[in-house]
Amino acid sequence: MKIIALFLLVALASGTWALHKCTIMRAIKRGNVIGIKGYTLGDYMCLVHYASYYDHTLNRSPSEYGIFQVNSYWWCADGHSFSHNLCGVSCDDLLDRDLRDDVNCLRRIVRDPNGLGAW
Repeated sequence: MKIIALFLLVALASGTWALHKCTIMRAIKRGNVIGIKGYTLGDYMCLVHYASYYDHTLNRSPSEYGIFQVNSYWWCADGHSFSHNLCGVSCDDLLDRDLRDDVNCLRRIVRDPNGLGAW
């Protein structure tokens, strides 16, 4: 019981908390990305699972951000290095609980010729 309490305390103190799958699914559905190039909700949820395991605060490497682990060289501006910033968003904005900018960027990436192959 003490271990569970300690885990919850650490998670709350660090501010990291994985988002509920239903929250992510709703954001993806509202973002009108389902059907682009034939991609399904399942494809996007699989991406989220393997890229970030539903953790919107994840910054796994110096160049990967948020729930979709968006790359800063091509898609978002990290403020430290050159970026094409094709999504027109700050990488830090991809680390908050508001998934609208994440899904908007996802839409832009998926419409690129590489589609989900960008990951």
